[in-house]
Amino acid sequence: MTYQAPVRDYVFLLRDVLQLDRYANLPAFADASMDTVEAILEEAGKFTSEVLAPLNGVGDKQGCVWSPDFTVKTPDGFKDAYAKLVEGGWPGLGSEPEYGGQGLPHVVNLAFSEMSSSANMAFSMYPGLTHGAYSAILAGGTPEQKALYLPKLASFQWAGTMNLTEPHCGTDLGLLRTKAVPQADGTYRISGQKIWISGGEQDLTENIVHLVLARIEGAPAGVRGISLFIVPKFIPDADGNPGQRNSVKCLGLEEKMGIHGNATCVISHEESTGWLIGEENAGLRLMFVMMNEARLGVGLQGVAQAEAAYQAAAEFAKDRLQGRSLTGPKNPDGPADPIIVHPDVRRMLMDARAIVEGGRAFMTWTALHGDLSHASPDEAVQQKGRDYMALMTPVVKAFLTDRGFQVCSDAMQVHGGSGFTEHFPASQYLRDVRIALIYEGTNGVQALDLVGRKLAADGGRGVMSFFAELDAFVDAETDEAMKPFTTGLARAKAELQEATMWLMQNGLANPDNAGAASTDYLHLFGLTALAYMWSLQAKAALAKIAAGDADPFYQTKLTVGRYYIERVLPETASHLAKLKTGADLLMKLPAEAF
Repeated sequence: MTYQAPVRDYVFLLRDVLQLDRYANLPAFADASMDTVEAILEEAGKFTSEVLAPLNGVGDKQGCVWSPDFTVKTPDGFKDAYAKLVEGGWPGLGSEPEYGGQGLPHVVNLAFSEMSSSANMAFSMYPGLTHGAYSAILAGGTPEQKALYLPKLASFQWAGTMNLTEPHCGTDLGLLRTKAVPQADGTYRISGQKIWISGGEQDLTENIVHLVLARIEGAPAGVRGISLFIVPKFIPDADGNPGQRNSVKCLGLEEKMGIHGNATCVISHEESTGWLIGEENAGLRLMFVMMNEARLGVGLQGVAQAEAAYQAAAEFAKDRLQGRSLTGPKNPDGPADPIIVHPDVRRMLMDARAIVEGGRAFMTWTALHGDLSHASPDEAVQQKGRDYMALMTPVVKAFLTDRGFQVCSDAMQVHGGSGFTEHFPASQYLRDVRIALIYEGTNGVQALDLVGRKLAADGGRGVMSFFAELDAFVDAETDEAMKPFTTGLARAKAELQEATMWLMQNGLANPDNAGAASTDYLHLFGLTALAYMWSLQAKAALAKIAAGDADPFYQTKLTVGRYYIERVLPETASHLAKLKTGADLLMKLPAEAF
């Protein structure tokens, strides 16, 4: 199976659906004409399919190797591929020109990130976390820290990591014990152990910049006393080059279910030298810059692995001969028909495509709002962008990874027994994507964040703005061909609004009601969001057809979109019914009964 990057789909989304050229008058979009973007997408497709994809199975089978000298060797070919990544300038797509980046909108970088993650998820995590470290230092670093670290991180000459989790402390970061002791020269001595550090040690870059959460001596307990520190593997010398080895050690690698090509490390800080970023006891706010970027990246991984798994399943279904079509032989000269003739195989493939293409549109639409939150001169547009980024981040992360995992599971089912063997790629996609539901805050935590924080933020301004946007879209569409989409969207929006009101009335009275409803609410939100995305895509496809474009791509879009509206979207009703049952039955049994 050869991975084919979804270049055509991204061109459609950016040119026809989101109409990127509308923003050409904004400085941040000045270099992002569709001609330029199409050229970038084409080259990204070649790089990811020709350089990264062939190493995906290699990384899975070989994994990373830890040595007693605390070093880690990445799988064969990774080092050369990383050098080509840097040489091609891919790391700098969305970074600021003043630090050596190309300054393109993040919505363009998103396309490359999906392609690289589809081609090789484990490999793509190394540069993915580096950009997160870049963003955190950009947001809170001193001018000196930015000048020293950002050019090296923007070029991926140096890598970045995030050191949060400790053996006794996962999501509840208020429990962390890593300590920071101030020194006379303004540095800190960092001591503690961090676990599950992706890319914590590797042989790809000349330096690794760890961003470490720690508590300064005497700081308040809980999350109010957490600070953030830059702790490089090699302390930069006077010229900004890697100098003395810092006392940061990789004590070993985790044995994992998937993403074997990424080094997931146990990191020991033994009085490591670190530098404070931002203010004392304000580290969590800065780390959330990196964590929120990572959460969007994780949602992207759900779509990316689903895309690759779908491609493998579709190829297998067209080749595998088994049984005859219920309506008569479709391959009469052969011993059997290809299994793609069977309705239930079609169901799984259509489910996959409806989620992948709707999810890709949702990510891209959200990323564009993120760009506009910085780039637009209109304060109302900026505010809407910030509101949407906050509101949609938990939905993008959790909904797209939950559904991405289901797509990968269905792709294995399409393969039948072959999918359960290592002769086909279905197993790796399923194993690799499974971590995405867990890290950067489990999907249950994302659902709690959505109902507990994001809905009520600024008096519910974000969700009310979203509801108003959906209403305006439905009211404005009079084309009869759009009616199936607008009818389905209006119904889903009404159910989501009813669920929102139920939470407002019942969640405050009993917080367990909000907790019990949270996952169903998040899925109801995600399904509604994708209904809007399919409606936007249908409108763009109909416009192209009306203009005389005979490319079958557009009719295919309408067919897949109708399938989503009629076969997937009705799930909203069951989520609404379940969430309205509240917490009583969930909480009824005493703990010892489990």
